[in-house]
Amino acid sequence: MTENGQITQGLQAIGRGQGRAAEDLLPLVYEELRRLAAARMAQEAAGQTLQPTALVHEAWLQLVGAGDRSWENRAHFFGAAADAMRRILIDKARRKSTLRRGAGRQRVDIEGIDLAAATPDDTILLIDEALERLEKEYPEQARIVVLKFFGGLTNMEVAETLGIGERSIERHWACAKARLFRWIREQR
Repeated sequence: MTENGQITQGLQAIGRGQGRAAEDLLPLVYEELRRLAAARMAQEAAGQTLQPTALVHEAWLQLVGAGDRSWENRAHFFGAAADAMRRILIDKARRKSTLRRGAGRQRVDIEGIDLAAATPDDTILLIDEALERLEKEYPEQARIVVLKFFGGLTNMEVAETLGIGERSIERHWACAKARLFRWIREQR
């Protein structure tokens, strides 16, 4: 059986509540999760205290902990992992923001933002607010942003994960960035 088949089988076993399914699945998905986390953490500001391994472990605990643990397939699982990493990074950014004197968010020049570039915590919070709006109005575009920005996936990997063409991903990504930039500018 292929590794993808083993992953899908492991995900289905977790969904059925089989005892050691999560422990059996972890070695199969760990390197891919670690790669996603490392790609995302490489975009973080210098001096970051959270390491990719810790991000993977926190995301894993969220994924296989209490709650809905059923995934359709490998793509659905890695999409959920990107969401978990996003939530962890957003929560961390919010905690750091409240600890700073004044706890105010710094407004940034929208022209200086590149969604795939290194971002300080305050910028992540601004992007998250705009992303929440995008999720309500354009859920498919929001999914692409989460997978690319928080999951660190390439266009090809996002296309595979969502089961749509790479050209469609490129178009949705361009539209999503334009909307996010506009909405962030409105927040200023």
